[in-house]
Amino acid sequence: MWRYVLRRLLQAVPVFFGTTLLIYVMVFALPGDPIQALAGDKPVPDNVLQTLRDRYNLNDPLLVQYGKYMWGLAQGDLGENYTGQSVSEMLSGRWTVTAQLALTAWIFELAIGIALGVWAGLRRGRLADTLVLGGTTLVIAVPVFVLGYAAQLLFGLHWQIFPTAGTDEGWPVSYLLPGIVLGSLGLSYVARLTRTSLSENLRADYVRTANAKGLSRARVVGRHALRNSLIPVVTYLGVDFGNLMGGAVVTEGIFNLPGIGQQVFQSIQLKEGPVVVGAVTVLVLIFLLVNLVVDLLYGVLDPRIRYE
Repeated sequence: MWRYVLRRLLQAVPVFFGTTLLIYVMVFALPGDPIQALAGDKPVPDNVLQTLRDRYNLNDPLLVQYGKYMWGLAQGDLGENYTGQSVSEMLSGRWTVTAQLALTAWIFELAIGIALGVWAGLRRGRLADTLVLGGTTLVIAVPVFVLGYAAQLLFGLHWQIFPTAGTDEGWPVSYLLPGIVLGSLGLSYVARLTRTSLSENLRADYVRTANAKGLSRARVVGRHALRNSLIPVVTYLGVDFGNLMGGAVVTEGIFNLPGIGQQVFQSIQLKEGPVVVGAVTVLVLIFLLVNLVVDLLYGVLDPRIRYE
């Protein structure tokens, strides 16, 4: 297995460099002068502009800028924004907020999504199956900002079940409502994936053999059919955790959560490229690590898979 892990890590290297290079070029190739933007309409002496551009390597070609950025990253330095603040320090306090929000949403997807999928899969074609398919289709069709404001209005302001905004109540109370909103789309896909995969596996030969042996219904479903049915679900959940970390901009804005998504949105408005690139670089690393863990989980769920 260690050879497989090493091979996957080596495969991740070009993916990491290619992704970060693409992001770097997309951010720093945008038109406009970020140094001039700091001053707004006020005139800035040419020598000051030149000094700041030299400090932040803005006069270098893009590939040279990227090389200097990666050299700093190799030393654990994400760089500085255009006011001299360390990007690592700017993001350090926000990672916890985004990680707790993403974890809450991910647990919600995992627990409720799989439960609904199993419920529908065992009752295919019946009322429970119709309710799950109809409900998940409705959630997929509703934009997240509509769902967020509606949940905030009903469960926060009207019924006062959850806090409406901020992190004053701490985890998990302050993160329950935004986590449910953020994870609602993923929950719908998890439920539908589980339902479809379980329904197919229940008609497989090995399930009929297990039933013929006289095994209990719970053992046939739980140990045999469901275990194999979770492989596509685990794949989706692994990929979606990275998406939850990077896609929380709207949810953090609605519920006023000071996370990475809010910081990236503000940095894009202020044209602070180093902050955007630094945040996305860390998200890419998390995404690659989660994918490696998912690949290793395949062997746990399906004994037929071997890492040779």
